Amino acid sequence: MKLFKLHLLIVLTAISVSFSGCGSSQGGGGLNLFTPEQDLELGQQVKKEIESNPKEYPILSEQENKEVYAYIRKITDRILNSGEVAYRNEFAWEVKIIDDDETLNAFCTPGGFIYVYTGLIKFLDSEDQLAGVMGHEIAHAALRHSTRQMTKIYGLSALVAIATGNSEPGMIEQVALGLINLKFSRGHETEADAHSVKYLCPTSYKADGAAGFFRKIGGESSPPAFLSTHPNPGDRVNDIRRKSQELSCRGDNDYRSEYIKIKRLLN
Repeated sequence: MKLFKLHLLIVLTAISVSFSGCGSSQGGGGLNLFTPEQDLELGQQVKKEIESNPKEYPILSEQENKEVYAYIRKITDRILNSGEVAYRNEFAWEVKIIDDDETLNAFCTPGGFIYVYTGLIKFLDSEDQLAGVMGHEIAHAALRHSTRQMTKIYGLSALVAIATGNSEPGMIEQVALGLINLKFSRGHETEADAHSVKYLCPTSYKADGAAGFFRKIGGESSPPAFLSTHPNPGDRVNDIRRKSQELSCRGDNDYRSEYIKIKRLLN
């Protein structure tokens, strides 16, 4: 992590002179003391923490599930090749599947390390729905929401301590672990929804695929706890559909039959 500390120290020095780094032309407003290179380094640290904890994050064997992995990566590539994703060539955009049927979730670390739970894949009905959710998570990374949130949570003094080597033992690891369970602001969630539509719009997918997830999850008798801090699912469905109409998106494929086949491979 020496490179991370060096880069962070340079950034903090620059910020002491000028706040020209506030915001971003890539979206995701708010102060961010991290550089895109540090997003990638933090993502690598998060990946290390996740893959060293197979009890909590059991990674599905790729050797035994090649077709499933190829399918999920095909979806990822369609999104990334839309021409709309920031840091398309700078971030890692690696995909892993977590073998946990009870968790209806996916997440993307800073720097583009994507994790999709088998529970989410089995819960959804079609490929466009999964693409919509993955587009949402990719947007969090591309808009650098995580490091904007971490800047807000830890503040300047803590980040200076990390950069200068004066932080408490395990502080860097604590930052990385905090990123795994980080809760985004409602504004960031809304922004990620809109960018999911933007990413899918140039593809053959129904661009409002994410609306299918929120429509379905909103009908559950016990929706996941994380939705309690998010915008209302019903409102998100309407906003996502409105965004698709605003952008005049023409894709109309849900690839339902192919998706059902992949779901069967996971059973």
